Amino acid sequence: MQDNILPLIGRTAPLFEKDISVNEAYLSETVRNSRFLVIGGAGTIGSAICRELFARNPKVLHVVDISENNMVELVRDIRSSVGYGDGEFATFALDCGSEIFRAFINEQKKRIGGYDYVFNTSALKHVRSEKDPYTLMRMIDTNIFNTDSTMLMAKECGAKKYFCVSTDKAANPVNMMGASKRIMEFFLNRRSVEMPVSTARFANVAFSDGSLLYGFNRRLDKNQPLSAPNDVRRYFVTPKEAGQLCVMSCLLGENRDVFFPKLDHDLNLVTFSSIAEKYLRNLGYEPVQCATENEARTRVNELKAKHQYPVYFFKSDTTGEKDFEEFYTDKETLVMDKFESLGIIKNPVDFDESKLTHFTETIDAMKKKGEWSRGELIDLFNWMIPNFNHKETGKFLDGRM
Repeated sequence: MQDNILPLIGRTAPLFEKDISVNEAYLSETVRNSRFLVIGGAGTIGSAICRELFARNPKVLHVVDISENNMVELVRDIRSSVGYGDGEFATFALDCGSEIFRAFINEQKKRIGGYDYVFNTSALKHVRSEKDPYTLMRMIDTNIFNTDSTMLMAKECGAKKYFCVSTDKAANPVNMMGASKRIMEFFLNRRSVEMPVSTARFANVAFSDGSLLYGFNRRLDKNQPLSAPNDVRRYFVTPKEAGQLCVMSCLLGENRDVFFPKLDHDLNLVTFSSIAEKYLRNLGYEPVQCATENEARTRVNELKAKHQYPVYFFKSDTTGEKDFEEFYTDKETLVMDKFESLGIIKNPVDFDESKLTHFTETIDAMKKKGEWSRGELIDLFNWMIPNFNHKETGKFLDGRM
């Protein structure tokens, strides 16, 4: 799978093979002697982490996710590829923000002595999640408050490290998803005085669940045209690389480290439209650009008969879309020489307790009142992140094909 994706995203070789090889003995020994909990473990990134861990025969690997269907596929995938390890492998269809999850954690503390490492990959990751105030509030719960509460639970379990996925969109954020992850980093920093934490900002995971590239497969399956912006540039990693990056950050990173891939701005920033064209040519179709969505919808059968395929490319005009991605800001301290393909952002203890308290109390008050607006939440985010440059156009991805 990884070898098939690399040419589409403009690369010829995996990113992290040398860094994995250099550290493999330590990684394998640590995994073999440790108990792991992966929250959100049935998503693309979480399942990639699970595969990396399972391949190294962990003592305990527990996976929590709200998606029963994805969990079933994770188990089938692991059993059909790696098989069976010596340790305990179990999955649980739970919401990590629920009282049921709290009961589950309490039971695992008694039964297996808790966890050595906790990975949290649960998130609302789409820019489209900010289109209405209710989904936006759920994003705040999932990305910020559930992260804080599960890190506290990890501490209660005696965990050596808590890992959480951040995003490149947290660097100079222009959308609420990226800003929510930046605020999450503030909460993690506060909790880091109680237990070690590391995280990762990384690129779009190519063909991850729900992504535009994932949608390419679905469109072909359903005889539908491909649609993509031609002016939005993104960095990409493969699912396997995403799993490797998270495992290395958790097991090799120091407290408050943020890992990111060393990707070249000129060589590795690619447009979605260019990937669409490569994707189709890889399948034996010549892309044909259409002037409108309707033209693209109506020409599928005609063009497929000639080994061609309709595409509709457009200039992005939706809320929160950043023209290009960046992993760090010019105010952050970097270490670039520890790994060949990984950079590290080094963070001191630096948080404003009064701001975090105000944020929490304001959100609690909105929930108790039972009503809130997007504008109120955007204003609160602007207050939390003074340089937050929210890109509001009044248009959202639900209005796109």
